Amino acid sequence: KIYHVCLGMLCHALALNMTVILSYALLNESFPDGFQWATSSESFKVEGGWSEDGKGETIWDRWGHENHFFDNHTADLACDSYNKVDYDVYLLRGLNVNTYQFSISWARIFPSGQRGSQSEKGVLYYDKLINALIESGIQPVVTLYHWDLPQALQDYGGWTNASIVEAFKDYADFCFSRFGDRVKTWNTFSSPWVVSHAGYGTGEHPPGVKDYVVASYKVTHNILKSHAEAWHVYNDRYRKAQGGEVGIALNSDWAEPKDPSRPEDTAAADRYLQFMLGWFAHPIFVNGDYPETLKTQIEQKRNKCPLSEPARLPVFTAEESKRIHGTADFLGLNHYTSWLINSTDGGCIPGPHGVGDFQAHVDPSWSSTVSDWIYSTPWGLRRLLNYISKEYLNVTKVPIHITGNGMPTEYSGDTLDDTHRVDYLKSYINEALKAIHLDGVNVQRFTVQSLMDSFEGPQGHSERFGLHHVDFDLPDRPRTPKQSAYFYSKIIENNGFASREKLFNAQETKNIEPNKVSSLPPSTVPSQTKNVWIVLLFLLSLLLLGNVSAMKTGVTHKNSLTDNCKRNVKRCVM
Repeated sequence: KIYHVCLGMLCHALALNMTVILSYALLNESFPDGFQWATSSESFKVEGGWSEDGKGETIWDRWGHENHFFDNHTADLACDSYNKVDYDVYLLRGLNVNTYQFSISWARIFPSGQRGSQSEKGVLYYDKLINALIESGIQPVVTLYHWDLPQALQDYGGWTNASIVEAFKDYADFCFSRFGDRVKTWNTFSSPWVVSHAGYGTGEHPPGVKDYVVASYKVTHNILKSHAEAWHVYNDRYRKAQGGEVGIALNSDWAEPKDPSRPEDTAAADRYLQFMLGWFAHPIFVNGDYPETLKTQIEQKRNKCPLSEPARLPVFTAEESKRIHGTADFLGLNHYTSWLINSTDGGCIPGPHGVGDFQAHVDPSWSSTVSDWIYSTPWGLRRLLNYISKEYLNVTKVPIHITGNGMPTEYSGDTLDDTHRVDYLKSYINEALKAIHLDGVNVQRFTVQSLMDSFEGPQGHSERFGLHHVDFDLPDRPRTPKQSAYFYSKIIENNGFASREKLFNAQETKNIEPNKVSSLPPSTVPSQTKNVWIVLLFLLSLLLLGNVSAMKTGVTHKNSLTDNCKRNVKRCVM
């Protein structure tokens, strides 16, 4: 009798939570026709040739030569992509990608950062790369700025100097005029939050400015105005003839309330997103101004801390707001991880955590990576895509391009057997698929970071994001595909997960932890599912203590129930 009662409760719990079970199962579907499959690189990380053919010094060159990077690594040679265009395009053809995202080095085009210093040899390098991509049937996507500011501009204050807006406008204008007949998709900036936060706030990146009170906010202000001016240049002078699109690639983690039952944590998670994503997305996609949450929080801190002002937010004029609002044909998203957020009193400490009154945590069950800031939490991508769609794109209706996703592995050991990365990519790509098919989010591209192991800034060569291994001990920098390259190529060949054929001959992806399942709306699932699984484990323990034959019957019944579920939900792979 106890067995039948427990079995009934178990079946009821399974029925109630079938949607939860489905949410962490793989969705066997194809991506839409014409979906863009991409991988990426960034100029400073791969090109090398740091002073070749008249290229100007960048802030990252300067920092490397001052021994700020891991083990005194520099990017003077990097992957030597400046001299290996054919080699890199050969790798891209092998992956079957239809899109390649790369950035242009501002200092290679304009060594001093100004139009009058143009280097024709630098321009010819990008001409050669773009032409080789197109001849191979690969669409080039170009990022105008990925952090490598010409040192000559930094000498005058860099992004804190308002004159940089006009300099960036001239640089963008030149790139549109020179490459726009072949390049149809442009990112003005990639992960600009990192520039403001790490470059001018914490000082972890070059130029190493530690000023989160004034400089970091001023940098964001000037980046937003620079982005807008570049978009207007394209819209006014080139769009009609070239027919391309200009957007921005914003980076954002997902912020999950640490305790969804506490309104304070839910509000803190929202503040986290506003201080990271909203800081840039709200002015562009909503109303030309910073989020009210951001402005209110900073004003409250100023009143609370009159003797140690923790933040000073610049103000847009009405004309500037009008100029910024609506200046994106798509929203690019760089996303790698998620955090659990709780509310705290940050006091008068500068920086997002202090001013925003929140703290970030990780769940011990999350799968870690060699990087201390990336944990495998694929459910967060789907939630973030839904959040972006509702928060920023409900009026403008522009698409989302996933412009960066990936994880690093160690630089020692068997670097070709990157099964952990295969697991990571498989789960994240499938969460993007769920957002498209199950939630109706308009995602048009997925970009894996990155084509090959690169120079990863302060980490040098110690963290490896590449689908291809690069041997940095050899001067010719040979590339070798990793397991993840073969996996990604198969995903592209199938345009997703619709094929029942085994995707890749490697260890199968482990199930995502059930208490980290994604089920919209986002802020309630983790605690609820955790409770469900605790109940189920308790019931199963009762069964183990009961009649063995009854337990066997229960297993048979459970398998029958599961088989029935599979017949009715054909797209679910348990």
